[in-house]
Amino acid sequence: MNKFTTIDKISPLEDPSYIKPMKIDYTYKGKKKIWEAVLSHDSVSIILYNKDRDAFIIVKQMRIPVLNSNKTNGEMYELCAGLVDKDKPKVQIAKEEVFEECGYDIDVNSIKKVTSFYTSVGISGAKQTLYYAECDDSMIVNDGGGLIEEDIEVLYIPLKDAKDFMFDKNYQKTPGLMMGFYWFFDNIK
Repeated sequence: MNKFTTIDKISPLEDPSYIKPMKIDYTYKGKKKIWEAVLSHDSVSIILYNKDRDAFIIVKQMRIPVLNSNKTNGEMYELCAGLVDKDKPKVQIAKEEVFEECGYDIDVNSIKKVTSFYTSVGISGAKQTLYYAECDDSMIVNDGGGLIEEDIEVLYIPLKDAKDFMFDKNYQKTPGLMMGFYWFFDNIK
């Protein structure tokens, strides 16, 4: 439970920076229909495995929409991830997110694409591209933590504990994290 974060007010969004609410009129099987949606950026996420520590590197951060839903806890355990909001290859954005959030400088050529999938399909349908990269402690160049407004905590989940972590309800996790761990155990270890 986070005792330091409260939601003070909810109001309509004027001139949004990252999302755009919209109404979609469409025809499905000959019937006119309407759907409310949000246009949002696509994203990247990275399964990071630290060979020296035999551990996944993940991040923990406050997600205010989760706090708005849960009311007592908005902290989420996630893969390192970021928006595709720059005119760069997605793999380069993934490398930059690893540096920014986790503090590792990994070679862009060592990052492997795993797959792509759609998230928030009932509201935005944004596409996320999932990558995998291995690293070691020699690649640490800073403490990570993301941008000032993000307040990201870098965590290490030992492989021996990862399956228990996946299903421990005390840790709020994203489906992408669970999918990434499954992929790793099916394809790498």
